[in-house]
Amino acid sequence: MKVTILGTGAYGLALSKVLVENKNEVIMWTTFEEEKNELLETRKSVKLNGFELDSNIVITTNLEEAIKKSKLIVIAIPTAFITDVCKEIKKYINNDQYICIASKGIDKDSNLFIYDMIEKEIKFKNVGHISGPTFAVDIVNDVPVGLSLASKNEDTINIIMEAFTNPHFKLFPTDDIIGVEICGAVKNVIAIAAGIIDGMGYPISTKSLFITQALKSITKLIKEFGGYEKTIMECAGFGDILLTCTSEKSRNYSYGKLIGSNSEQKYEYKNNVTIEGRYTLDSIYKLIKDKNIDIPLIDIIYKIVFLNENCQKLIDYIMN
Repeated sequence: MKVTILGTGAYGLALSKVLVENKNEVIMWTTFEEEKNELLETRKSVKLNGFELDSNIVITTNLEEAIKKSKLIVIAIPTAFITDVCKEIKKYINNDQYICIASKGIDKDSNLFIYDMIEKEIKFKNVGHISGPTFAVDIVNDVPVGLSLASKNEDTINIIMEAFTNPHFKLFPTDDIIGVEICGAVKNVIAIAAGIIDGMGYPISTKSLFITQALKSITKLIKEFGGYEKTIMECAGFGDILLTCTSEKSRNYSYGKLIGSNSEQKYEYKNNVTIEGRYTLDSIYKLIKDKNIDIPLIDIIYKIVFLNENCQKLIDYIMN
């Protein structure tokens, strides 16, 4: 199968390895000519140290070339750029192709989830979303990993399963698109808060209590948006939350830890590192206010991160 990966970040690079292992023909797209040339010349990227891109993978900056004749198009770019890319994709895509979302988050301008962004811009139904507890470095090291695969289209499920499934990369299908998207986006917000608790000096017992309370808040959010409450216990839910809230590899967790310890480095980190959870927090806060949904935990995290309120409010909440 010919598969296109839009994006040459760490996660897109890692997914390319799985796809090549599964005997797919892979082409990767980047908008940056300099990045394309570097990948073609070295087959390496500073975004994923130690990883070497397979020699058979084609790299291009031409979106039409990237999408043409591909059966599956994997979107692995930051959420902020998805709307603009979708406007270009619709010029070339056809109904015999399929889209797999591998990004997570909410658009900061429209407050739409990624599936809704694609539906709005492309009017396309063959869409699935993979989400779960995986770091790029673990995928390329061939450790066993599992992700939720959400789609309302059975053919889409089958195509994505065929492309990705192998002995160390497992997908668990569901039709709960909104539940998987909420979990994938909001887990980054929860990771910031988990980092805050660690930064304040509290032990794992306190963070475990926080994660338990956070799961209840996310379950309520899923239900309010029409998803399945049980999705919180899938890979995209508890699995991803556990990973992101307990690992130094998570930029969201690391950012929260700097906030919790009141380190001056939090400003430098915020300005130099892409922290998806920060953007998502702003969007989900506005979204629940617009829909008049009461999620106190989101309010508290928002006020700590954006209004510099006392981190102790997070502890007061989980002990209330």
